[in-house]
Amino acid sequence: MVILRKRVAGLSEHSLDRFVGRAKRAARLRGTVTVLVTTSRDLRALNSRFRGKDKATDVLSFPPIHGLVQGFAGDIAISADIAAQTARQLGHSAADEIRVLALHGVLHLAGYDHENDHGEMARTEQRLRKSLGLPVTLIERISKCAGESGRASRSTRSGRARQSQVSSKRIRAHLATQFSGATTRTGRTR
Repeated sequence: MVILRKRVAGLSEHSLDRFVGRAKRAARLRGTVTVLVTTSRDLRALNSRFRGKDKATDVLSFPPIHGLVQGFAGDIAISADIAAQTARQLGHSAADEIRVLALHGVLHLAGYDHENDHGEMARTEQRLRKSLGLPVTLIERISKCAGESGRASRSTRSGRARQSQVSSKRIRAHLATQFSGATTRTGRTR
């Protein structure tokens, strides 16, 4: 399911849902993924609530607690504001940047962790980015831009919430109340 709380030019619920299905197959991730595209303010609130970090970030991935819900792979929240800013800086569309962030989130849900895996996620993300026709990856940008003014201080690293810290049920309940006015579309799980 995709929830577009904030619209992005060239991106629809249907097109993002189809892309997430392709990314899940490429990452060998099974189960339903919920993707929320929203504002930096909302990502800041989620980051603060679930990770204790009072700042906006570009993408958060929330894996499910094992055994709680069968067939559910997790939630991904993406800041459309940060995606648009990054897309402008790197010269591609905001819609493509949302897809890059969605792929990054899917990989986290599939169990990858770029902070601890000695480059395994970076190599996988680079390979999948190319096969899915995406521009430069999040991890590649972090490496290339770490020294640039403003880039290193902004939270470009994905906030993967640990399973012990996050209850998917609480997240879905929060999203249902926080984003009740959002447009939704449910796609087929592939």
